[in-house]
Amino acid sequence: MIDQLHHIFLQSNGANTDTRTIEKGQLFFALSGEKNDGNIYVENALNQGALHAVASDPKWSIDKRVTVVECVLTCLQQLATYHRHHINIPIIGLTGSNGKTTTKELILSVLSIQFKVKGTRGNLNNHIGVPLTLLSFDSSLHIGVVEMGANHPKEIAALCKIVQPDFGLITNYGKAHLEGFKGIEGVRTSKSELYSFLRESSNTAIIGRWDPEQIVRSAGINQIFTPESTSLYSEIPFINFIVDGLLVKTQLTGVYNYHNALFAYAIGKLMDMIPENIVLGIENYLPTNNRSQIIKIGKTKIILDAYNANPSSMKVALENLAVQDSIHKIAILGDMFELGEFAIEEHQNITTLAENLKINDIQLVGENFSRSATIHAIQHKEKNIFIDSYNIDTDKEQVILIKGSRGMGLEHILKNNKLLS
Repeated sequence: MIDQLHHIFLQSNGANTDTRTIEKGQLFFALSGEKNDGNIYVENALNQGALHAVASDPKWSIDKRVTVVECVLTCLQQLATYHRHHINIPIIGLTGSNGKTTTKELILSVLSIQFKVKGTRGNLNNHIGVPLTLLSFDSSLHIGVVEMGANHPKEIAALCKIVQPDFGLITNYGKAHLEGFKGIEGVRTSKSELYSFLRESSNTAIIGRWDPEQIVRSAGINQIFTPESTSLYSEIPFINFIVDGLLVKTQLTGVYNYHNALFAYAIGKLMDMIPENIVLGIENYLPTNNRSQIIKIGKTKIILDAYNANPSSMKVALENLAVQDSIHKIAILGDMFELGEFAIEEHQNITTLAENLKINDIQLVGENFSRSATIHAIQHKEKNIFIDSYNIDTDKEQVILIKGSRGMGLEHILKNNKLLS
């Protein structure tokens, strides 16, 4: 059945799971969840010009434009894997607690200098987004790059089964999604499911040579290590480094992004790229979408890193703020989500760290941060009140870090100050 559906897919304009964005000629998958029955949208999708639909309600079996299956999600995933083998291009899979999307975008920026390449759009990195990503690839590509996210054990293993990556990397092991992983050891074990797949399939892992945990857990795999950098320095606010005798001048801030750039450099070398082209790809990458985004207005520099947050990424962001070349430093920190029983402890740890660093003004936003014991940090339990009232004086020489979990929406501070559209 999958081969027949794949034949239909090849005649379509791609796959879609949302009738709000369905385009003429697409293949519609009527996904159902706990609160939503996708079968009720099949007629709408077909009326809007869908070439074909996949549904689970037997009533659609009388319509030749609909393939009826037991589970639409399983069918979507199986079709993606079938298509992955059909196009037969090398695929790089990556996961990690922090920096996945930035590393993916850096890799794409590097590879695009010499190859036709495509990767995960945005952060569509889960059990639905990953198969949709694979189905967006075609045989005209030289390489595909797939980001894989997870917040529970066995999810990376399941995604690897779908993606079948030829090469894989783990950006890092950090304190993310502790509620689902039940602690840092759960994070390490679950992310390392990628290594298990690579080991069993005799494929290749790209290893950050600075991380002993990665080195140990990737034992028995064909390993390629990130290159050694002979020098790391900062031309405020950006990270620059020398590798293979070449100067790399990035548009990135923070040592953590230095590691992400080295992963991209290693991928470029793996693909036999000209070193100067690898450097060009890294230097071309400009962070956007609230991820380590640098905004300079007047005398003020803002580090907007409000796409997401966890204790590990919050720690390195604060340490990066502390070494910025400015007399006045401000940290606006929003609650970190999905920490479960670790929430109170981890928010206190970040509060204590921020107060011990050379940061002049600390604004803690959200219910979890409002529970922390503080010395001089200012707490705001109601995020909306703070977001609507906080004023940024761009005539003042200062550096401001804005960081919090996605649900906090701290980028609206800038929108309210008319500093971001």
